[in-house]
Amino acid sequence: MSTVAGDGARRILPSGEHAVLVECADADEVLGLHAALTASRPDGVVDLVPAARTVLVTVDPARIALETATSWIAHTATAPIDAVASEVVELPARYDGDDLTAAATTLGISVEELVAAHLGATWRVAFTGFAPGFGYLVSDDWPYDVPRLANPRTRVPAGAIGLAGAYSGVYPRESPGGWQLIGTTDAELWNPAADPPARLVPGGTVRFVRQEGES
Repeated sequence: MSTVAGDGARRILPSGEHAVLVECADADEVLGLHAALTASRPDGVVDLVPAARTVLVTVDPARIALETATSWIAHTATAPIDAVASEVVELPARYDGDDLTAAATTLGISVEELVAAHLGATWRVAFTGFAPGFGYLVSDDWPYDVPRLANPRTRVPAGAIGLAGAYSGVYPRESPGGWQLIGTTDAELWNPAADPPARLVPGGTVRFVRQEGES
């Protein structure tokens, strides 16, 4: 299945009996399409799940036909990324991670330059996954590509701030992980009793703020 959208070619693929997968060119298109679909979401669309290069759309076939949903997706223009409104979440950060020096050395910059770049970037939640509350953060202000650890850790503590590829992220709970750890935060990112339970949601804006008292 492949269709043409109102703003150009858009590949839409079947994904089981009740869903389709929309392929996007990049993370910005994912965010813009997800925002546009969310804003115009018809009754019967159960879920919209963004990922690195795709958006999964799940429907209730008793309320909307999959063909109708596909036509809606195909003719929904992607919202400009700078027009995607979002709440700014500020996360206090201590730059005390075990891999901070090694990451800076790998990038050929000083620790101070790495910290300044991370603090100075305006991050956006491209998508969530891996663990409940984990947001994959991207930024046009971030020029670095950080390799994952050759040997992932079996235990990464909750609140660890990491880098991997072009992404930054915060581990919402203790788990294994292969990201390079540059800092920590005390912010709670996942609370099942909260509404919504995840503090970081796709399309949201994140800024890291140096925690007061850090040298």
